[in-house]
Amino acid sequence: MGKFEYYLIGINVLGFILYLINMWLYNHMEKGNVDSLLTIISLLGGSAGTLLAILLFDRKSVKENMMSRVFVLCVFVIQLVLFLMYKGHHAEVLNFEIWKVFTEHKYVLIYLGIINLVTFVAFAIDKMNAIGHRSRIRIVTLLGLSFIGGSLGGLLAMYLLHHKTTKDYFTVGIPLIILMQLVVLLYVLNIG
Repeated sequence: MGKFEYYLIGINVLGFILYLINMWLYNHMEKGNVDSLLTIISLLGGSAGTLLAILLFDRKSVKENMMSRVFVLCVFVIQLVLFLMYKGHHAEVLNFEIWKVFTEHKYVLIYLGIINLVTFVAFAIDKMNAIGHRSRIRIVTLLGLSFIGGSLGGLLAMYLLHHKTTKDYFTVGIPLIILMQLVVLLYVLNIG
């Protein structure tokens, strides 16, 4: 292993420990937390450790922690793709023709059309339920539909229906999910 791999191990151990400290601070103090430091550690490569701590010790998703979860998960996927690229798991010549995936694999385009329609409809149903004071669709469901490919439908629904436009886990989260999906799509296009 080289210096970079040791760095990644260290920064992820730090991300894991900092998340546990942050969780303890939220449970025992009114204003004590290390969210900003945890965000920086995740951006510096510690997203896998942070995500592992979430999966092992803090699986309950609530409104207060939703933005950090969307952020960590998207950053983790982007960092995983970058790590695979760094390790040489890509084509000799990089290709940025995204539409090539859709022309060569029509089922991808069909899937994206269906999941975006489903996501748009889910946002619309949630909006109608909010107006009628009825049972709502869970935030994690709406974000999950966006994450598995329905992000454009979610973004379109947000702004056409004026729904969830004041919630940062949607206004920042969905564009971050779109960025992550573009990175993954570019990587899939360039697998060697």
